[in-house]
Amino acid sequence: MVEEVDMAPDQGSRQESDSVLAAGTSAPPFTLKSIPGKSYSLSDFRGKPVVLVFYPADWSPVCGDQIALYNEMLEEFAEYQAQVLGVSVDGEWCHKAFAENRSIHFPLLCDFEPKGEVSRRYGAYDRVNGMSQRALFVIDGNGMISWSYLSPIDVNPGADGIFAALDKLGIRTGDRASQQPRPTTIERERKNDGEISAS
Repeated sequence: MVEEVDMAPDQGSRQESDSVLAAGTSAPPFTLKSIPGKSYSLSDFRGKPVVLVFYPADWSPVCGDQIALYNEMLEEFAEYQAQVLGVSVDGEWCHKAFAENRSIHFPLLCDFEPKGEVSRRYGAYDRVNGMSQRALFVIDGNGMISWSYLSPIDVNPGADGIFAALDKLGIRTGDRASQQPRPTTIERERKNDGEISAS
């Protein structure tokens, strides 16, 4: 298990890694294992948006909250026909146990061997600590990055930036799209009686 490290402002993985790939860049292709016997490729989702979530480790507190938040919002992502994919350097058995324990219903991908290869291609690898950084990407149906964000390691970035990027793609579907705006993070927290911290 990899623990998250609280870093002083002058330290940190941001200085020890490349910048995350910017909007307008073609998303590097990949095929990664998820759980034993199952792999996913970016090309499997051609024609629909992909929300690519790089995170440090399955069992760390911030990561657990972040992944749980996106899991709770799968219906909202479905309104955009978007597929959420989590990526960390954890192995397939770790992902299997974590997904079962937390009832996660989207693929968690193993950037395990060669360690961090996909994270490196996206500029989201922390070379000092040997783990993925907390980075978000929205990839359009043509395989182009339409939005990216590198979050501080100890901050749950929430989902507002993701939904703003999906809104710009202009593909929201369903009756709810025309009825009301998507709730903000604060409105979601109030609805859930503060059970999950989304920001």
